Amino acid sequence: MKPTHPLIVGLVIGAATAAGTFFVNAGAQSETPMNMPVAVETAVFAGGCFWCVEADFDKVDGVLETVSGYTGGDAPNPTYYTHSKLGHYEAVQVTYDPSKVQYAELVDYFFRHIDPTDPNGQFCDKGPSYRTAIFVNTLDERATAQAEINTIEESNRLPGPVVTQVFDAAAFWPAEGYHQDYYLKNSTKYKFYRRGCGRDARLEALWGDKGSS
Repeated sequence: MKPTHPLIVGLVIGAATAAGTFFVNAGAQSETPMNMPVAVETAVFAGGCFWCVEADFDKVDGVLETVSGYTGGDAPNPTYYTHSKLGHYEAVQVTYDPSKVQYAELVDYFFRHIDPTDPNGQFCDKGPSYRTAIFVNTLDERATAQAEINTIEESNRLPGPVVTQVFDAAAFWPAEGYHQDYYLKNSTKYKFYRRGCGRDARLEALWGDKGSS
């Protein structure tokens, strides 16, 4: 979640949902920058630890907001302690300005910041909630995600097949406040965790410098 934008609750959720650009469960709270452009879109990515996914996407020009949360599960109101049991993924909702960055670019960036060959989780975090997935809002988004998967597999650059799943978008539940901007609020602990988990070392081995953050 980029700290440079003042936040308010629930802005444009209703109108944007109807347009297919915002997919947040009505029972969950969402935060949106006051100075966000009118024409924004959202994308949801699950890439293991949501602290890391959030930190990575905040570096992208055109990304306006990132929110850590839970999605894809079988029951409402998941928490950090219940989301895995309820079948939810740790995920990040990315709000972006499509005039500055395209969905295809976000998908490409996402893959190069995960290990898409791991079916059991990501890096040191193992378990169903840490698996990788893309949650799409439209058929065009699904086609874009699948095309990226096909391109990666055809390149034969990875040590195994891409196991990242592509799902229809589901209700997105923002995580507890202490998870938002964790990499900024707890910088030392975050850096120790990320390094200890071997995330960047594995990304460099898979993708080279392009995958490292």
